[in-house]
Amino acid sequence: MFVTDFEKGEGAGGVERLVCLDEESGRILWTREWAADYRGISYAYGPRATPTVDGGQVFVVGASGILLALRTETGEVIWRKDYASDFGSRIPVWGIAGAPLADGNRLIVIAGGRPGGLVIALDKSTGRELWRALPPGDDMGYAQPVLIEAAGRRQLVAWSPEALSSLDPVNGSVLWSVPFRVHLGVTLSTPVFDGARLLVSTFFNGSMMVDVSGQTARVLWRGKSDSEINTDGLHAVVNTPVIDGGHIYGICSYGQFRCLRAQTGERVWETMAVIGEKARWASGFIVRQGGRYFINNDRGELILARLTPQGYEEISRTQLIRPTSNPGNRRELVSVHWSHPAYANGHIIVRNDDEIARFRLLAIRGNKPS
Repeated sequence: MFVTDFEKGEGAGGVERLVCLDEESGRILWTREWAADYRGISYAYGPRATPTVDGGQVFVVGASGILLALRTETGEVIWRKDYASDFGSRIPVWGIAGAPLADGNRLIVIAGGRPGGLVIALDKSTGRELWRALPPGDDMGYAQPVLIEAAGRRQLVAWSPEALSSLDPVNGSVLWSVPFRVHLGVTLSTPVFDGARLLVSTFFNGSMMVDVSGQTARVLWRGKSDSEINTDGLHAVVNTPVIDGGHIYGICSYGQFRCLRAQTGERVWETMAVIGEKARWASGFIVRQGGRYFINNDRGELILARLTPQGYEEISRTQLIRPTSNPGNRRELVSVHWSHPAYANGHIIVRNDDEIARFRLLAIRGNKPS
């Protein structure tokens, strides 16, 4: 398993690291570190993007735009790129957050390259640039790209503060683009694909759902509110909503857990039970598990719940890890937990600023997990 961290140095500098751990024991197998300059980056707390593992390589990008391709077994550097010096990127105020996307022989990144390089595809083995697409605009945003299959073709979806766009992943040609201006560039949550529908949601400007069943995308609906407080549908922050059948479930700007009708964006219900307090940037991470959901809220709790159009049904919750991060606003617990967990092999792996831990999710009956 792979996890990033940061050791602060003098001034705005420090050292970012990728640490490889043995999944069973937590023993450190190897580490790779590199210098990072955080001048101009708010929240100088370390890398934001999840490492991407593919074909014996692990790809990691730090907050200041240092991208490394490493061997998974040894941590040996295969190649390295610097977004600013190699691509002409302007690092956004909250740092680089979009994880690299592996697709065949390509590694695709939201790099904000200038000129014309909001999205850049690199040769996965060598780091050589294969193509670049879309103007970066004033702000490149933070959401990672996603691959979908719609209208009989594979599509690469890139969400920038200017528009939601689809590209041909092989050559970067633009298939369609839907304008959607996002205030302060906060494209944070990952676009959600469900059949022929594609959903994006943001803190200030709310949500937009587009139909991607044809050769061009068509807006099904868009929220009417541009306010973080007077919200009409869903205004997600760092959490990604889910689409389940005809409904959307997600966490709004001040911790309201909401259900919307997927076809219209109309709100069905809301509850404060998941977060427990109304607070700016309140957040949680939602992962489907069969007919139920795991929800990691920012109080460090793991919740098991059922989500239906009839309401929120909590099955159980447990305190998983201690919140340690300063959210920049007043909260009941002072600190929050904003790190997405990893689920693998019947376990959950979770970390805060002080520790990383692995918990078994499967019940043991006799000598067998169930």
